[in-house]
This record gives sequence, C-alpha cells and structure tokens, in this order.
Amino acid sequence: MASNAPHTKERLLAAAKEEFAALGIAGARVDRIAELAGVNKERIYGYFGNKQKLFDAVVGRAFDELAEAVPLKAGDDPAEYVGRVYDFHRDNPVLVRLFFWEGLHYRDGVLPNEERRRGHYEEKIAVLAENFGTEASPKIAACLLSLIGLAAWPNAVPQLTRLIIGTDAEGLDLRSHVVAFARQALSGTAVPAPVATAADSPEA
Repeated sequence: MASNAPHTKERLLAAAKEEFAALGIAGARVDRIAELAGVNKERIYGYFGNKQKLFDAVVGRAFDELAEAVPLKAGDDPAEYVGRVYDFHRDNPVLVRLFFWEGLHYRDGVLPNEERRRGHYEEKIAVLAENFGTEASPKIAACLLSLIGLAAWPNAVPQLTRLIIGTDAEGLDLRSHVVAFARQALSGTAVPAPVATAADSPEA
C-alpha cells in the first residue's frame, strides 16, 4: 500500500489538474477527480485534506512548472524572456486556465505560499534591475509585470486575440511582433532616471 502512495498521489494531482482547469474550484467535484484517477475519493482527503487544499497543491505545482520553464537570469535579454513567457502560455493552456481560476477564487486574498511565490518574483525583479544597470525598485517591478502581461495576454485570452487580429492575419507572426514590441519598448533605458525635485537640489 505504502509503495503505491506516490503513484496514487500523482494520479490524483493529474486528474485534479484537468478537472480544476475545466471547471475551477467551485465547479470541480471530488468524486469525478477520484474516478478519473481510478481511486477511492477518500484518498483525496487522506492525501490533501479537502478540495481546497487539493486545488492549492495543483496550482502550486503549476506555478513551480512555470518558474522552472521560464527563468530570468543575469545577462538574459528581457525581450527574449518575453518570447519564452509567450511560448509557455501558448504551449500550456491548462496551466494558464488554472492561474485564472486561482485569481477568480482568491481575488485580493492571501495566496497559499504567497511569501515563497513573492520571493520568486523579487528575484526576477533583482535580475531585471541588474540587467538594466540599476537597482530594484517599484518601477522595475512594474516593468516586469508589463513584460509578463505583454507575453501572456494573447494566449491567456485567445478570444480577444481572435476578435482583434482575426483568424487569417496573413503574414503576421504574433510571437515575433510581441518580442519586437518589447525590444522597442526597452530600447535605450527601460526605466528613466528619477526626475530631480527642488528637495533634491543642494541649494534647497
């Protein structure tokens, strides 16, 4: 029994990922997840405690997959990072839906493992600042958010992309356009230097 536990847990997580991605936490049903995984639904409570904790485990794993697949390292070209984020969202629609469901469920509430996840983005902000030759700041954080939004939005809301661009935009490579747009936006200095005020003047 114990030797099968890891495999059972993995089957439950895989089944739950599909169920939650399709229906969200409110619409998902524990009995359907258990049936898809081929186990008794009591196993869900035994491994995870309840549906809420199972949802959190599934989304947490999705976040870890995103973090591993799309790192931002010192010396990386931020525009190429945008391209990699675009690729991830294009190639992983199930995970993208999970992130949307999480946002709808928690809204402004505290997320599970929020500090760990915040730390992940703080590391990215620090790297982005280093690549710009400056220090981490709210402006750099806003820049990172803008880059991720630029990369993710076309695939996160495909209906909007279809309505705006259409299905037969001849000659348009949207990924290349997004990367080029990011590169143009970041050309020169990505974050302007703070404007001096009277209080900053030596004569003030």
